[in-house]
Amino acid sequence: MRPTQGPRASARAIATALGADLTGLPPTAADVLLDGVTLDSRQVRPGDLYAALPGAHTHGATFGLQAERAGAVAVLTDPTGRTLLDAAGVSLPQIIVPAPRATLGAASALIYGRPADDLLLIGITGTNGKTTTAYILDAALRALGHRTGLIGTIEIRVDQEAVPAVRTTPEACDLHGLFALMRERAVDSAVMEVSSHALTLHRVDGARYDVAVFTNLSQDHLDFHPTMEDYYLAKAALFTPERAQRGVVCVDDAWGARLAAQASIPVVTLATRVDAVGVGSDAGAGRADWRLIPRPDAPDQDEFDLVQGSSGQRVRLRSALPGDFNRSNTALAALTLLECGIAAPDVERAMALGARVPGRMERVELGPGAPTVYVDFAHTPEAIRATLAALRPAAGGRLIAVVGAGGNRDRGKRPLMGAAAARGADIVVVTDDNPRDEDPAQIRADIASGARSAGPAASILDIAGRSAGIAQALTLAAADDVVAVLGRGHETKQEVMGIDRPFDDRVAVRERWAQAAPA
Repeated sequence: MRPTQGPRASARAIATALGADLTGLPPTAADVLLDGVTLDSRQVRPGDLYAALPGAHTHGATFGLQAERAGAVAVLTDPTGRTLLDAAGVSLPQIIVPAPRATLGAASALIYGRPADDLLLIGITGTNGKTTTAYILDAALRALGHRTGLIGTIEIRVDQEAVPAVRTTPEACDLHGLFALMRERAVDSAVMEVSSHALTLHRVDGARYDVAVFTNLSQDHLDFHPTMEDYYLAKAALFTPERAQRGVVCVDDAWGARLAAQASIPVVTLATRVDAVGVGSDAGAGRADWRLIPRPDAPDQDEFDLVQGSSGQRVRLRSALPGDFNRSNTALAALTLLECGIAAPDVERAMALGARVPGRMERVELGPGAPTVYVDFAHTPEAIRATLAALRPAAGGRLIAVVGAGGNRDRGKRPLMGAAAARGADIVVVTDDNPRDEDPAQIRADIASGARSAGPAASILDIAGRSAGIAQALTLAAADDVVAVLGRGHETKQEVMGIDRPFDDRVAVRERWAQAAPA
């Protein structure tokens, strides 16, 4: 998704702004106008700047000729790329910088005329809750009359047009192209998830958020980040003047309390639990600015108040989805709207309409006599714990969890995921998720070992094949049981040995129940 028209910058202007070596820009070519930018030679359009970046296996300059033939009019690369381009006979003017990935965001912003500056831009980071909080915010903004854009794990949406997302946060050149398309279509507000990968790999460079939001931090992505400290520092980079004007930080955990104390931008803090680290302690931010207070006279537990400590201002809210963690997501969204300058009565009105989040606590209706089945994206130990705790009150009988883990990812969290499932459910069906290039049996064994170590309370089953695992859970379930199918949520493909196969948990539940349902 890219704009059809818009501001253009010259190769000379880009090179000057980046402090680049101008020797590769002869006078006859330096003033060529750039219409867009891409780092994928297969996506080049006439008039593009081609960003030839060094990769893990191949340098982008290797595809310089393809980019030139497709219509690229200049190349952004490093000295190694220059050598490769010259050897291949690529005649395009070259903008040479030591680290082109680190300058791609700034170049993209300039080429598209800094479109992010024309949007109310909200960025959400954290381990869990990014997607749900983003959808809640997007729904509320639309209810308030805004024309919105949404960028995240599930989809990319520009006003009414949506496409599936390839990654949580797009590459910098694609991101600024999306912002330009939003501006072109009169979108005024955009909400997006900002992953730790994106911050580390410069994908959000060149954009400055009006409000940055931190949900929480727990173990994940330690296949990419060496330690939890590195993971935290990647997230914390969003809360700097270069990236955001102000922040909203949940201080329930020690990471959030620390971030609130260390952020170099103004932040407001939120505590959603009585035992929150950032409440009345010396840790991090001290006493939180806002508290989530349950409403004892409410007809259901999803209703609560958001109360400001200094003034006693009270915002009456209802959680968009079930569970303590979704009350936290809802409170964060409401506080973010307040920080955007929206009046409390308008926030209450907009939030009351709720939000649907695909694959997040999504109920799969199976008809009379069926167990209650939810599909959720929970794929970290903390997310599994929180999701099962939210579903436990709904189980008149047993709580059955279907759990898997992705291959070629953080292996250390697998036993922790199994332990969280065993502590939260009565029966745990360990099955396959996205094995990728790993042996599925080994992944299941890693999860099952953690589940068994949690104690003898839960029954642990190891079932090969996700469809078979779901079928086993449904076969075991009675009408008053709850089945939680965890890990994949909205995903519609399963990756096995490099091959993507169609697989949607929601579809699989319906199909397997049709086969297993009592006559």
